[in-house]
Amino acid sequence: MVSLLRSRSVRAVNPSLLSLGWAGLILLMWCVSLAGTFILFNAQTHLAYWIGGILIRTFLHTGLFIVTHEAIHRNISGCHWLNDAFGYLTSWLYALLPYRLLAKNHRLHHRFTATEQDPDHHDADMGNFWTWYIQFMKTYQAQGQVWVTLIGISIIFLTFIFFQISAINLLLFWIIPMVLSSLQLFIFGIFLPHRKRDPGLKDESCTRSIHLPVFWSFITCYHFGYHQEHHLNPHLPWYQLPHLYKARKG
Repeated sequence: MVSLLRSRSVRAVNPSLLSLGWAGLILLMWCVSLAGTFILFNAQTHLAYWIGGILIRTFLHTGLFIVTHEAIHRNISGCHWLNDAFGYLTSWLYALLPYRLLAKNHRLHHRFTATEQDPDHHDADMGNFWTWYIQFMKTYQAQGQVWVTLIGISIIFLTFIFFQISAINLLLFWIIPMVLSSLQLFIFGIFLPHRKRDPGLKDESCTRSIHLPVFWSFITCYHFGYHQEHHLNPHLPWYQLPHLYKARKG
């Protein structure tokens, strides 16, 4: 299996215009959807549109973190400053997160997966969802970052209110998608791929993939449910993971 995943036919490709295009499209759609939901949604808007707006905003907010993740792996552009510019911008837009800390922790996660040196590992009870989720969140809010996030978001919130953006719209299309996105990323990027490993499963990736059709893999977390494929080929862009998954299944 590992030999298949590491075969020359599926080796990581160089950053391309397609990767840059995807990153730019996700960022653009996030901005347009934010402005649209703030301006167009009001008390006369049908409930179904409100629910759909929240789901779309959550999906696109998760997309911001996916772009940050791609920047960490330098999959967006061969131009380092452009690659990092996307990383700094999208991590800040996601939740005022520090790109350098995210990059450092994620590289440790790949290098020391499922060990004490893995910042995303939870060894107390890997089946306890909420305990693990809280620890996961605390890891990225350490060293005063929690205050940067809380104070920064409060200032931005009040600024939007000053410009007469509805508080309800802010909560439903900015704050709630931020929370739901963190759960989405944790479930499909950490909890399901890295929870209690099967007895006797010993491979260098220390992870498993979530077996979903390609469409649902995209909807759930931009194909990062194909997690074993990602760990074995971290420099493969997210949109190419289905090809690797199909090769393995074939």
